[in-house]
Amino acid sequence: MQLDMLQAQQQFHIRQRVRLMVNQYQVHAVSPDGSEGEMLAFAQQKRMAFKEQVTLYTDDTKQQPVLGFKARQVMDLGATYDVTDANGNPIGLFRKDFKASLLRSTWHVEQPGLGQATGQERSLPVALLRRFVDSLSWLPYHFDFTIGGQPAFSVVKKWGLRDRYVIEIHQPQLDRRLVIAMAVGLDALQSR
Repeated sequence: MQLDMLQAQQQFHIRQRVRLMVNQYQVHAVSPDGSEGEMLAFAQQKRMAFKEQVTLYTDDTKQQPVLGFKARQVMDLGATYDVTDANGNPIGLFRKDFKASLLRSTWHVEQPGLGQATGQERSLPVALLRRFVDSLSWLPYHFDFTIGGQPAFSVVKKWGLRDRYVIEIHQPQLDRRLVIAMAVGLDALQSR
C-alpha cells in the first residue's frame, strides 16, 4: 500500500472478523459507487493482553507492517496509545478521556502540526444503553471528531452480526494511518 494512495482516500470501511483468541480487522478503500474496494490494511489484536499493542499490515499474510499502536502503560483507565509508522516513527497518539467517558465515550487524537481532535459518541441515549446493559454492546454508534469545532472525521458502527464501520475524513491534512488506528482502537478498546 502506498502512502499517497492511502492519503487520497476520503472514506474507509473496516470489518471485524472474530476468531477464537484474536480479533481481526480488514481496512478497505471505498469504491466510487460506495461499495467496499481494495483491502488497504489488516490488523490482528490478541484478546486480554496486559499491554495493548496492535500492528496493521498490508494484508492477512502479515509480512509487511503499515502502522501500529501501543499503550504507554499497563492497565490505565485513561490510557494513551502511541501510533507509529512501519519503521516505528511517531505519527501521533490517541487517548481516552476517562472522566468525560463516564456518560459518553470521549477520545482525543493528536497529530503533530495539526492539533487535537476530540471525538465523542453522538447519541447520549445509545451511549447510556451500551454502558448499563451489557447485552446491548452490539448497538451501532457514531463518533464525531472535531478540531477547533470543525469536523475532522467520523466513525460509524453499522448494524450487523459482525462489527462493520464506515470512516469518513473531513479534514484533508489528517494522516489516514492515525484515523485508521483510532477507528480500530474504538472497537478493540471501547469496552475496556
